[in-house]
Amino acid sequence: MEKIIFFGLVIPIMAYVLYLGGMAIMNGFKSKEANRAEKEEAESVVKEISETSDEQSSNLSDELTKLNDLKEKGIISQEEFEKAKNKLLNN
Repeated sequence: MEKIIFFGLVIPIMAYVLYLGGMAIMNGFKSKEANRAEKEEAESVVKEISETSDEQSSNLSDELTKLNDLKEKGIISQEEFEKAKNKLLNN
């Protein structure tokens, strides 16, 4: 009788806990990949801004606004913002 209770209750509960753990791990991987994609997008925008700054110095305020928006959204860090801003202002 005790074996029936064990196999009938404990094993399904353990399987469910393992399922939840696996789902949590997979969601973590998905979030990490999404963050990586956002970071790459931000880096490409920063690179594009730096390339266009050489060609169009009249759009400096627009480029600084874009950089500030990226920083406020949390896509780029304060350090990356400062580097890109200094690069724009020094060119």
